[in-house]
Order: sequence, then C-alpha cells, then structure tokens
Amino acid sequence: MTPFGERVRQLRRERGLMLKDMAAHLGVSSAYLSALERGERGKPTWTLIQGVLQYFHIIWDEADELTRLADLSDPRVKIDTASADPRATLLANRLAREIRDLSGTDLEEMLAILDQAQEREKRGVAPTQALQEFGQPSPPAG
Repeated sequence: MTPFGERVRQLRRERGLMLKDMAAHLGVSSAYLSALERGERGKPTWTLIQGVLQYFHIIWDEADELTRLADLSDPRVKIDTASADPRATLLANRLAREIRDLSGTDLEEMLAILDQAQEREKRGVAPTQALQEFGQPSPPAG
C-alpha cells in the first residue's frame, strides 16, 4: 500500500463512500481505484489527485498533505547514487533488498532520521556539522 492509497481508502471509509461510486465520479474503473488504494498502481496523475480533492471537498492544508502523499507514493522507486557517498549506495541497495523484513518500528525510526535530516537542511546545517551535533566524527573527504 502507498501513503496516498492508504489515505484515500481511509477518507473513503470514514465518509462511508462506496469505491464504485468514487470510481465513477473520477472516471476510472473500480478495479483501477482499488489497485491505486492497495498501492498496485504507480503515482497518480495530477488530474486524478485534483479529482480526489474535489470528490472529498478537501482544501488548504489537507489538500497540500494529500498532494505530498501522492508525490511520495511511487511503489517502484529508483535511487540514483552515482555521485553519492559509497555508503549511500550501500544503504540504497540494502534497503531495496531488506525493506519487506523491517518492522513498523524500524520504518518509523528510519523515517524519523530522514525527517531530522530534512529539518537540518531547512535550517542550513551542513552534514558535517550535523555529525558534530551528535558527537560523531566527520566522514573522510573524498
């Protein structure tokens, strides 16, 4: 399941709406909408996202959040680490192989680490500074 599909299913069920009715409103098949909710379809199009927002009468912050979830809902991700630290390539490959074995707690902890890194970036803290904040040695130059 993708974050977008999970949220759409949650909204639909909270409101007691039928999948077939929503699919008809959006101009897609029930099978497609069901697959989208289950994460078996790729990232939704902008037009479909707008249709979902209109169908649920979603505006402002909730609309921004659903749009963000759609952007983060490609179930077949490709990560380009060609010019990254070798550890980034190692991480990407291990994650691709082992992600299905991670517990919910493991996933939450990893997401929290990424959230912290994003916050540091917003504050303009350099990666080496961030390591020093946590008492870690700086990585070797290279």
